[in-house]
Amino acid sequence: MDSVPALERRDVRFEQTVDVVVVGLGVAGASATIAARQTGGDVLAVERSSGPGGTSANSGGLIYLGGGTALQEACGFGDSPENMAAFLQAALGPGVGDGRLQAYCDGSPEHFDWLVSIGVPFRAQFCDEPNRESTDDAGLVFSGGEDTFPFDEIARPAPRAHKPQCLDSAGGFLMERLGVAVSESGARTASDVRADALVVDGGEVVGVQVTGDDGTRAIRARGGVILATGGFIHNEAMVAEHCPRAHLPDPVWRIGTPNDDGRGIRMGLGAGAVATRLDAFECALPLGPPHRLARGILVNRHGERFINEDAYTGRIGLDALLDQDGFVYMITDDVIHERNMVGLHVGYAAATPAELAVDIGVPPDALARTVAEYNEAAGRGEDPVFHKRAPFLQPIGVPPASGIGAVDLRVDHGAIYATFTLGGLATDCDGAALDAIGSVVPGLYAVGRTAASLAAHYYVSGISLGDGSFFGRRAGSHAAKQAQRSKT
Repeated sequence: MDSVPALERRDVRFEQTVDVVVVGLGVAGASATIAARQTGGDVLAVERSSGPGGTSANSGGLIYLGGGTALQEACGFGDSPENMAAFLQAALGPGVGDGRLQAYCDGSPEHFDWLVSIGVPFRAQFCDEPNRESTDDAGLVFSGGEDTFPFDEIARPAPRAHKPQCLDSAGGFLMERLGVAVSESGARTASDVRADALVVDGGEVVGVQVTGDDGTRAIRARGGVILATGGFIHNEAMVAEHCPRAHLPDPVWRIGTPNDDGRGIRMGLGAGAVATRLDAFECALPLGPPHRLARGILVNRHGERFINEDAYTGRIGLDALLDQDGFVYMITDDVIHERNMVGLHVGYAAATPAELAVDIGVPPDALARTVAEYNEAAGRGEDPVFHKRAPFLQPIGVPPASGIGAVDLRVDHGAIYATFTLGGLATDCDGAALDAIGSVVPGLYAVGRTAASLAAHYYVSGISLGDGSFFGRRAGSHAAKQAQRSKT
């Protein structure tokens, strides 16, 4: 991967000086801007598009927070930072080992209060349809399989996806509220401005060169430059080099804007920062809503189950794509299957599992055995192999069902395999970028998807807006304090 070389201070003439420059105004950049202003910093935020929003505005708006937030308590759910950390350590790994996770869990309740304080409202109502935002304005939902095996045996289940008070998808509403908070903070902003390169002086990042309608100029930053430019799912070369299997699904389902091209990551590399986990990506395969569709079973090309079907859809999707080579069918019947939001339909039907197996190209004996064993255990209310929960255990293809059917979930056959990148620049608990030996690159911060996500391998819905806003806020405050120290 080619870096964007930094410019040397001696070769640049600064036309403007501020305390903090924030590059990008998605949730992470907006949070950094607000926090830097709250800390007393003189802030300039530049945005490549016509206004704040980015990928955050196109999201469902779920913000992963926990540890005992006011919203969790109001909805009757107990949680603690330790409980939250135990779940995330298991659910996001392997590879979640740095102090950022603990800082995030410890600071999560207070961060929720901060979001409320800057004008983001939440309604204290739990929605029992998991894995996506509520269709009404309910504010709390399970979004990462917290109440499913094996995680319900690792940590006490607690819903942690906090959705701003908005009907259905709330990403646009969230960014509208943050945009108002940015404006009211007194920060200066500039839209349709692209960051070209960082400016360094003796290994320290001291500014950034940008280009807009009024030409190219260099801006000095006393306290630091915060890169919040998104990930790289729309950079074909970077994806092909680092996580090529993210290219396998239909490109229409790559989650991001055209500006998720990795430029911020490449700029950071050019200034001495190091990237990590660039091969990590999310791949969600939604099976609903309604979640009742999880009463079916998922089988691979061998006609065998491979996961508990009530699991988080991001875990199902990544396993389906990587471990099953995108060859997956849902086995169901006309009693279990129903109209659903994602348009899943039964494409094959037969009288018996063996006959259905011929139609979908899996071994007849294996599928017949899989269904028989599942039905026998489900009839007892058990799933000894994959531990799907009792409410979703229902024998398939037996009366009153008229037969057995299959939904084609193979990659590139119409199913949704939604992907985006998780890797980025290595950072510390304050969002400061790190070099190859783990030392801070002075004056440089990376947040949001420009930084390596807390999701080291697997994902939970809401962690992007969660860690983006959390570490964006910390980076903004830290950079503003650095600027104050430089003036003394």
